[in-house]
Formats: sequence, structure tokens, C-alpha cells
Amino acid sequence: MKALVKTELGFGHLEIQDKEEPQVGKDQVKIEVIYAGICGSDIHTYEGHYKVGVPVTLGHEFSGKVVEVGEGVTEFKAGDRVTSETTFYICGECEYCKAGDYNLCNHRKGLGTQQDGGFAKYLIARKYSVHHLPDHVDDQSAAMTEPLACTHHAVMKTEINEGDIVVVIGPGPIGLFTAQVAKSQGAKVLITGLTNDKVRLDKARELGIDYAVDTQEKDINELVNSLTNGYGADVVFECSGAAPAAKQGLDLLRKKGQYGQVGIFAQPEVSFDLEKIIQKEIRVVGSRSQKSADWEPSLELMNNGSVNAKAMVTHQFDITQWEEAYQAIKSGKAIKVLLTPVD
Repeated sequence: MKALVKTELGFGHLEIQDKEEPQVGKDQVKIEVIYAGICGSDIHTYEGHYKVGVPVTLGHEFSGKVVEVGEGVTEFKAGDRVTSETTFYICGECEYCKAGDYNLCNHRKGLGTQQDGGFAKYLIARKYSVHHLPDHVDDQSAAMTEPLACTHHAVMKTEINEGDIVVVIGPGPIGLFTAQVAKSQGAKVLITGLTNDKVRLDKARELGIDYAVDTQEKDINELVNSLTNGYGADVVFECSGAAPAAKQGLDLLRKKGQYGQVGIFAQPEVSFDLEKIIQKEIRVVGSRSQKSADWEPSLELMNNGSVNAKAMVTHQFDITQWEEAYQAIKSGKAIKVLLTPVD
């Protein structure tokens, strides 16, 4: 089968390779990939900003159907529609694993980063990470369960009350998912972007986000103040990974507000105004990836219509057209890009 493989660290080094079909083992499930989403971290990996265990088949967002199960697997059978968490291996012994916080296990290996992932026709997942798809979740939407689960994880690390003003900075797929999850919690949501984010801001309006703001055209501070009697936003989620956006987020928050960092920065060290965190008593939370507890709620958010993932798909390519997919994302014309496998 053909697979899209990151062969070396650094910029580029991504190529289509012929690989043997993976063999299923004990407590494992073999999945035929139907759709696989390109994540922002795949872009960071391609550009050399994000390290993975090379060589490895990328792709950690996917949907598919079960084609074979290993010894000890009774929960799934051939033909089942599924998706899988990215967790492929954990130590199972550390405090984080015992608490279900697999995303924090130092020994965790993830699909598409340390273990061959979904940019291929088949992959192997551990049965504990696989989830059945609800009836009202189509295959395209299901391929985006992982990024939705990441945003569910981030939102659940904050406290949102009915009517709170929530600002989401960055209208990419993660920002659009975060905005929808925050709305499902009863918040009034503003999502912000730049002029070249027009396609994404238009999509936010289509998705029913309360305010989609081009901050190069409109004063976001003035809008937030008008909605909060000058107090500021209750919660800010920074989803762009841009250092200036982090600063803007702190400015927009009210005293005792909550700041959630979701976007990944291209460089790990960024300037951050700690004085403002002190003086405004801001609570700052980081959010890394997702964990098992985020997956079923995320599938249900799509199943009950609270989150519309399918509407975010703008482009589809097969894995041999990776370069075109990359250019579509970098041009700002794409929102969510899905890849399909080839034989």
C-alpha cells in the first residue's frame, strides 16, 4: 500500500512510499482508512517545527471501517464504522495514566507521530482507543473527531457559564471547533481573524458563531467592551499560535478572566505579559491534545448537531496530492482539507 511518510526531521522530507500492509496483533484493530484530515501539527511537522519519530506515516485524524481484529478483541467486528484516538501506547503505570490523562504520559506513542498513522490505506489501532461512529456522524465528520476532541479538552479545562462572553482568536479549524464547543456550553462567542481569513470568518458566520470579527477592520476591544459594560471577556481561547494574538488575548480579558492556550507556537518561547496576569488575576490554562474522556462527548456533539464538522471541509485530495493540499492550506483558501488513501 502507498503511505505518506515523513522520512527525516527538518523542512520537507515527505514522500509517498510503498509499504507492507500492517498486521493486526493482540488487542488491536486493523482499520481501512476512508478519510484522513490534515492537522495544523502536520503542517508544523512538514515545515520542521514539530518533531515526530521518523520515519513515520503521518495522519492522526481519520475515519474508517474495521477490516480485521486481533486476539482478544470482541468489541469490534469487520465492517464497523470507527475512528480512533491517537494514543497507541502508554506506560499504564504513571500517575497520569492511572488518572486517564494519557496525553500527559511521558512514554505515550501516538498514531501519526511515533506510530504509523492514517495517511495510508490501512493502520493498526489499539482496541482501547477505537470508537464506534454514531448513526448521525458521517465519515467526513468522523475524520475530524480528533481535532474536535482537542478543543473539547481545552474548553472543559475552563469554566463557562450561560451567557459568558468568550473570545476565540484564530478562525482555523481548531478555532472554529472551539467556538462551536463554547457555544454548546451556553456562551456568547466572538471569533477573530485577519483580513486574509475572510473565508474562515464567513464560515464562522455560516456556523452560527455570534460575532466573526476581522480585527484589521473592526476594533475588537471596543466590541468586547460594548458587550460587557467595559469589564472584558470572561474567557479567551488563543487558537492561532501567533505571539501577538497571545498578547491581545490578555488585553481582552476581564479581571479574574480565564485564558486558554490552544494554538501551537512555531517557536516555543514567546513574550507573555506576566504582570497583566498578576494585576488582573487571570487564570491561564494550557491544553495538550486530548484524552479518552473527550471522545464520546465530541462524537455526541456532532451526532446531536451542536457541532457541524462537515461544513468545514473545503478541499479533498488523495495522499499523492499532498503538495497541492499543503499549498491550499498555506494560501488561506482552505479551511479543512481531507486526504483519501490510494492502493
